[in-house]
Amino acid sequence: MKILVGLGNPGPTYHWSRHNIGFQVVDRVAKKHHISISSKRFQGQYGKGLIGSQGVLLFKPLTFMNLSGSGVKKVVDFYRAGIEDLLVIHDDLDLVFGALRIRRWGGDGGHQGIRSIAMSMGANNFLRLKVGIGRPPAGVDPADYVLSPFEGAERQQLEQVLSRAAECATVLILEGIETAMNRYHFIPPCQSP
Repeated sequence: MKILVGLGNPGPTYHWSRHNIGFQVVDRVAKKHHISISSKRFQGQYGKGLIGSQGVLLFKPLTFMNLSGSGVKKVVDFYRAGIEDLLVIHDDLDLVFGALRIRRWGGDGGHQGIRSIAMSMGANNFLRLKVGIGRPPAGVDPADYVLSPFEGAERQQLEQVLSRAAECATVLILEGIETAMNRYHFIPPCQSP
């Protein structure tokens, strides 16, 4: 079984915040593949189903971002999954809005949710799908920026970004990292060098 984890913060206050893009992508995957994320356990919300013929569990930790690792570890242990079966979807400040990047290992890049998962799992070689949210404007604290909602042009483009990220997650599950990287590593045309 593959475990897809979307990172975010629980509650309506944070629903449309930049930090919650992981939750939003997992919700999009669930909708596309008719998987209900309505069960509560493991300090989170989850649902089981199929993507193609592959069994999957979609999981959203409800412990707030900085403590995400506790629930993720419980899910992985309960289902006796390996770290190679784990895909974590999260926001990334260092990628322009809408860019997707796939990584098999590495540091946490200052992302508290990723840091928590790496510490709880005792390893950092789990698969990540990073979704770019861009850097904050000058004078805006990054902590405030990630908790603010998408606005303006970003809000208008968000549906397209979520759809593309959900497609990428599906390809990662069914076709593997090489195919997904070739197809989805992406810098939006308006942002390209």
